[in-house]
Amino acid sequence: MTSAHFIFIPAVMAIGMFIGFMLGTRVAQDRVNLELKRQAEREEARRQRAERKAGKATAATPGGDAAAIPITEAADTVKAKKSPPQSR
Repeated sequence: MTSAHFIFIPAVMAIGMFIGFMLGTRVAQDRVNLELKRQAEREEARRQRAERKAGKATAATPGGDAAAIPITEAADTVKAKKSPPQSR
């Protein structure tokens, strides 16, 4: 065994460790980002379920959603739908 092996083998190991560290860091960051994305999707699904559940509770009341809208707002909405578009 020559003296070059005492330099070459540790150098190759150091380079391999550096490349492994870089690739491992990238994989770990991707994993964290994926977990954050999943957590955000779960929160969004929970929020939508809560809205649907609240909507069903409102629809179960007598009069449904129409009872929640004041008469003036309902009339303004109807007028806005019936009025023709304005041209410039």
